[in-house]
Amino acid sequence: MGSVNGPQQQWQPNCLQQTCGCRYRPYYEKLEYDYSKDETSKMGKHQPLPRIRQRGEYYIDSFNAESWACTFGTHEEAGIWMNSGDQAGSIMATLVWVLFIYSVITVTALTVTEGIPPILGMIYTLLVVMALACHAKTSLTDPGSVPKCAVPMEVQRRDSTSHSMCGQCQTFKPPFSHHCRICNRCVSRMDHHCPWMNNCVGAGNFKHFFLFLIYAWSSAAYALALFGWNYFFCADDDCIFDHIVVHLVRVMTVLAVGAFLFTSSMLMNVTYGIMTGIGTIDRLKKKATNTMSQSDEEPILLIDVFGIAGYHTWPFPVDPVFEDYDRVMGYSTPQRLSREQNFLERKRPLQTDIKPSQSIELPSCVNDFLPV
Repeated sequence: MGSVNGPQQQWQPNCLQQTCGCRYRPYYEKLEYDYSKDETSKMGKHQPLPRIRQRGEYYIDSFNAESWACTFGTHEEAGIWMNSGDQAGSIMATLVWVLFIYSVITVTALTVTEGIPPILGMIYTLLVVMALACHAKTSLTDPGSVPKCAVPMEVQRRDSTSHSMCGQCQTFKPPFSHHCRICNRCVSRMDHHCPWMNNCVGAGNFKHFFLFLIYAWSSAAYALALFGWNYFFCADDDCIFDHIVVHLVRVMTVLAVGAFLFTSSMLMNVTYGIMTGIGTIDRLKKKATNTMSQSDEEPILLIDVFGIAGYHTWPFPVDPVFEDYDRVMGYSTPQRLSREQNFLERKRPLQTDIKPSQSIELPSCVNDFLPV
């Protein structure tokens, strides 16, 4: 996931970029520096240092600190994020695909038997493809797990003398984050753990989850509208379904009604969370303690959900580019801060400057910010 740091002042987007909502230039803002290259080797030349940025200008930290191991899991060393420890969640996530594929088969059968025009069947298939793509992206995307070396941001250290720690992870716990006992990780801005996704919904995959709800709701509403129009308003012989297809449509109608009601409820829940800044878990806790009136959370900005890469990227399940990755996630890391300092001081960033702690003890970078 890309990240952008700092407000932009020097570059003014053109008319097309303003229309698309582009707030940065993807290729121009990259550091274009290979942090993994061994600069101490005598073979080859040194890489050119990145260009100097003006004060307040964007830059993209293109360094990939994720594990390259071909392993599945939710632990920090896993190369591919996948929650494989929850059998019930795996079954429910698979069931979503089965039901969507069943609906596509039903609509395709209607199209083949000339029960509906082909263009209408193509539109429904497109909605289902987008919904399944968003589902896969939500399930296989890190929801915003907090690494062991996470430390408070500068503004957090300045405004508070003490910081929360997770008793399970034994690491810094950012504001609005929660520990998921299923994923066994702390997740930044965690909304809830969704068994239908077999994953947590947090700052890292909130966009993909929101898009899935929109496409799932749209496909259910579209199918019900299609069947309702055919049943109530079409009296031609062309509108009569094949005998076998009728049974498929009846089952799909029941599934579409259930999906429409469920996704409508979830969309209202997610929209409320964006407008108030209160996630599902926090809202349930506040209701249980009758402290909803004491909430001081601020609404979540849409750029903190969909990113600043442009409006044309919003409908698609691509990772958002955040204006300030640390602010969205609620933490920073010594590795990123070290790269930024080296970059500002025109030094050559060394990958071995700070290594993340892999022990179960508190990393030294966290101990530095704990109150005495």
